[in-house]
Amino acid sequence: MSGALTVATTADLKNGITLDIEGQLWNVIEFQHVKPGKGPAFVRTKLKSVLTGKVIDRTFNSGVKIDIEILEKRDMQFLYKEGEDFVFMDAKTFDQMTISMATVGEMSNYMLENTDAVVAVHDGNPLYIELAAAVPLKITYTEPGIQGDRSSGGTKPATVETGIEIQVPLFIKQDEIVMVDTRDGSYQGRAN
Repeated sequence: MSGALTVATTADLKNGITLDIEGQLWNVIEFQHVKPGKGPAFVRTKLKSVLTGKVIDRTFNSGVKIDIEILEKRDMQFLYKEGEDFVFMDAKTFDQMTISMATVGEMSNYMLENTDAVVAVHDGNPLYIELAAAVPLKITYTEPGIQGDRSSGGTKPATVETGIEIQVPLFIKQDEIVMVDTRDGSYQGRAN
């Protein structure tokens, strides 16, 4: 690995940082400092493999040294799909980068042409894509809305323009633009 490596301790752990553990890159999804009544303090973490997406739980003794990998994060824009690959353009240099479906992963469910994204790059290779927490998507199909009782919390399936199906409140109509959470595909409200 020839990225920028910073040696730190478990006190420096934050959500979203990338660790180099035995030559593999892992993103910290969550962490918790634990001080038991007996024995030394430790840090419980949930880590996601940058390459495979596999999530593991790992415990570190408190204060132990860890290697934090500094990834280059580039502001890019999704231009178009080419076969199974996605073509992005760097917002500063206008250079184009082709990124595989395996790297884009679930984020493809929330990307339209001209969607802004952050691409994490290591040694010139794209590792993963980050989108805004919620993106506006148009409902292309849903059953007719039901006016009236909004307090019941009922939902119905709706297909958005990227092709995925989400659950929306009963009063949402076809052709409305809604905000969709890019982490779990949940409805976040109407887009303004």
